[in-house]
Amino acid sequence: MLTARKQAFVLFLMVLALVLCSATAFAQPITTYKGTFGDGATYLIEVPANWNGTLLLYSHGYVVPGAPNPAQDVGDPLTGAFLLSQGYALGGSSYATTGWAVHEALPDQIAVLDTFASLVGQPRRTIAWGHSLGGMITAGLVQRFPNRFSGAMPMCGVLAGGVGVWNAGLDAGFGFYHLLGFGSGLQLVDITDPITNLGIGETVLALAQATPQGQARIALSAALGDVPGWFNPTSPEPARTDYSSRELNQFLWLQQVDFPFQLAFRAELEARAGGNPSWNTGVSYREQLEHSIDHAEVQALYRKAGLSLDADLEVLERAARISANPASITYLAHNIIYNGDIDIPVLTLHTTGDGLVAFENEQAYASVVREADDGSLLRQTYVSRAGHCTFTPAEQIAGLQSLIARLDMGRWESTNANTLNKAAGALGPGLNILFLGSGTVGPSFVNTQPPRFLRPFDAPDE
Repeated sequence: MLTARKQAFVLFLMVLALVLCSATAFAQPITTYKGTFGDGATYLIEVPANWNGTLLLYSHGYVVPGAPNPAQDVGDPLTGAFLLSQGYALGGSSYATTGWAVHEALPDQIAVLDTFASLVGQPRRTIAWGHSLGGMITAGLVQRFPNRFSGAMPMCGVLAGGVGVWNAGLDAGFGFYHLLGFGSGLQLVDITDPITNLGIGETVLALAQATPQGQARIALSAALGDVPGWFNPTSPEPARTDYSSRELNQFLWLQQVDFPFQLAFRAELEARAGGNPSWNTGVSYREQLEHSIDHAEVQALYRKAGLSLDADLEVLERAARISANPASITYLAHNIIYNGDIDIPVLTLHTTGDGLVAFENEQAYASVVREADDGSLLRQTYVSRAGHCTFTPAEQIAGLQSLIARLDMGRWESTNANTLNKAAGALGPGLNILFLGSGTVGPSFVNTQPPRFLRPFDAPDE
C-alpha cells in the first residue's frame, strides 16, 4: 500500500496531468455542484456546457475506517476529463460512512440522482458504474432501483455478494490459522483488537515465508481462497508451472492486501452486522482444493517441502468449524447478495489477476443472472493483468462505449477482446496508461471465462 507521502505525490501528478493533458475537456465550461445530505454524506456533480443528456453515476470503492472520505464522481481524473469533454455529466457521493458502507451507499447514490434532477434536470439516460465495493454498489443499485437506470458497468466488483466473498476470505484464513498460526492468538472472527490481530497475522506469515514448509502451507491457504499467483500489474504473469514465483506473489497479496481485510477490517463489518456473518460449517477443504485454480501449485510445493498434503488436509477436515450469527448473516445478505434480476443492460469489467476481489466473482454473478433468465442483458469483459481494479482509462472508456452502443442500438455489438482492444488503442497513448509515469500500456482485453466461485454465494436456506 502507498504511504501518505507517496499518495499525496501521486495525487499531485494526476492533477498536473489533468491540467496539462486534458485541455480539450476545459474547452467547455464545467458547472460543479457540491453539497451535503441530511445523513452527512457529501455529493459532487459536474456538468459540461455541452451536456449530451447522459449522467454517469459513479460509486467509489471501500474506504478504510477513519480515512478521508470525499465525494467522488469518477475513478481517476484522466477518465473524468475525457468523459466531460464528450459531454457526459458526472455525479457521485461520499456515502455517509466508511468501511462496508453498502447500507448507506445505496440511498445516498439515489439521493445524488434526485439532487441532479432538481439542480440540472432529468437526464435522458442514467448509467451506474463504479469500482470494487463501488462495483458491488452499482450492481445493488440496478437490483434495488432498476427503473432509475438505463445501464450499468460494475468494474472489479464484489459480484459474488457479501456473504460469499467474506466466506471465501474466512476459508483462506482458516487454512492459515490451523496450519501456521494455531496458538498464536490470531482471531479469524469476533475480532476484538484489529491492529494487534493484523500484526499477529503478518508476523506468522513472514516467519512461514522463510521456509519451504511454510511456503507450501501459505500456498494451500491461498488456494482455499483462489488467490492468484500474479501480483505486479506491470509484470507478465509467471508461468503456470513457476510455482515458487506464484507462491511469492500469493504471499504479497496476503501480506499487503488480503490480510488487512480479513484480519482487521472484518471487525468493522462485524460491528455493523452485530456479530460474525461468516461460516464454514459443512465445508470440505479437500473438495475445495480440488476445484481451486492453485491445486497443482499446492501439490508441487508440498512435494518440494517434503510435507504430506494429505496430512495437512486431514488437519483442516478435523478442525472445529466456525458458525455465523444468523442475524449477522441477514444483515450481510441485505448488504448485499444478488438475485440476478437486472432488467437493463449490464457490462462488467474485471482483471484476471485480482487477488482481493477474485476473478471468480464474475462466474457467481453470471450464474444468478442466467437463473433469472436475464443472460441476454449481461456481457462480461476481462483484462489480462494483475491487480485489483488496475484498468487503464482507455480500457474503462472502451467498456463504457460498448455499453452505450448497446443502449443506442438495442443489441450488443461485439464485446470480443480484439474489438475492445482496438477501441481502447484508438483513444491514444495518453489514456493507455496504468498510472502516471508508468509509460504507455497496451490494451489487454482477453477472451476467457472465470473458474467457478468456490463458495456458495447466497445465504443458507436454514
